[in-house]
Amino acid sequence: MKRQTEQIKLYDCPETQVASISHSKRLRNIFSGSVGNLVEYFDWAIYAAFGLYFAPIFFPAGDQTAQLLNNAAVFAVGFIFRPLGGWVLGSLADRKGRKYTLVLSVSLMCVGSLMIACIPGYAVIGDWAPALLLLARILQGFSIGGEYGSSATYLSEMATPDRRGYYSSFQYVTIVLGQIFALGLLMLLQQCLLSSTELHAWGWRIPFVIGGIMAVAAVFMRGKMAETDAFVNSHSQNSRQANLQELLKYPKQIFTVVALTAGGTVSYYTFTVYMQKFLVNTTGFSKDDATVICSIALFVFMLLQPLFGWISDLVGRRFMLIAFGVSATVFTVPILSLLSQPQSIASALGWYVCALLIVSGYSSVNAIVKAELFPVHIRALGVGFPYAVTVALFGGTAEYLALWLKSLGHPEWFAYYVSGCVALSLIVSLNMKETMMTSELNHLMHCQDK
Repeated sequence: MKRQTEQIKLYDCPETQVASISHSKRLRNIFSGSVGNLVEYFDWAIYAAFGLYFAPIFFPAGDQTAQLLNNAAVFAVGFIFRPLGGWVLGSLADRKGRKYTLVLSVSLMCVGSLMIACIPGYAVIGDWAPALLLLARILQGFSIGGEYGSSATYLSEMATPDRRGYYSSFQYVTIVLGQIFALGLLMLLQQCLLSSTELHAWGWRIPFVIGGIMAVAAVFMRGKMAETDAFVNSHSQNSRQANLQELLKYPKQIFTVVALTAGGTVSYYTFTVYMQKFLVNTTGFSKDDATVICSIALFVFMLLQPLFGWISDLVGRRFMLIAFGVSATVFTVPILSLLSQPQSIASALGWYVCALLIVSGYSSVNAIVKAELFPVHIRALGVGFPYAVTVALFGGTAEYLALWLKSLGHPEWFAYYVSGCVALSLIVSLNMKETMMTSELNHLMHCQDK
């Protein structure tokens, strides 16, 4: 309680106190921003969820691991363009507004999804099929690269000072919910609507059409959001440009974002995006059973985000990051080893949920920690660009690296790689200050300049 009181006092700046906003309006804005985020990550996640079905369509015939490896390579290339999106769209968010960029990013995601839905297969247009698939993923990578920083900034600036961890955790609620919707749609098509043959032939295109339509709806919802008071106030008083030259004035903050993201994103993508393929290709579950396991586990993971975010408002972000770092460093190898062995659905689900419980220590505070590091005039770029670069290098390549090591006959090496990345993030967590107490969100630009 004392910590919260101190935080609120820091937030109060008589010279620049922002206009008050009603609780109901605040919740509507957070909901609109979150729904758009959900759509973005649904469109992003369906590529991974349906990859088992459309990989043979876009790539030459071969064994399953080879086709998945090619598909994972395209998935990774999409991540390479996330830094460009984080840079360009992050700069726009700091110059033109968070709302402007959030509308633009979901519009670009819409185009990418509809492209994938319409691209003919390799048997029809040959090498043009994977080339056009790659182009669509580049567009989606650019879009989601700008989405993260803008969304994290918007939610953190809309939140009340004593509930920033709780409200900003909804970014990962919607990210995970997008994945759940993707897997839920997959289960619906698998078990109720289409045969396996139909899914492999054309049914996998359905979610990309749905994703495009959902994105159109998100554009209209985001168009009605209010801009944050923090941006409006800063934009009217600040002449500094939001560009890379300005961002480089904050090297310590950049390093912190990169270091924390490196371990967190490898762990996150291992136990969310890659796990479905792991359960099929390594453990030996059927595609249907793997989808059920992942859907239930991710639903639990989603529910943990606001709980852990609320806890961070009480005990601090640093505590959550250290708990994640210690647990993931110690238990990643044993959990992946146990999950690789033939077992029942209940057993696999139990170990999987344990892994996601650990990851929640990072994902629930991921957005707010980074938003608290940067001042308002460079916040979206500062959060989004270093994060996108690190995710491209570590998160986007996680699935490809895991499959490549498996193809070499050493799948266990990947578990040690994940554990090592998390250990590096743990070192930074142990040496960083508590961002809740030093938060740049507590100060508006005017206060800083004084």
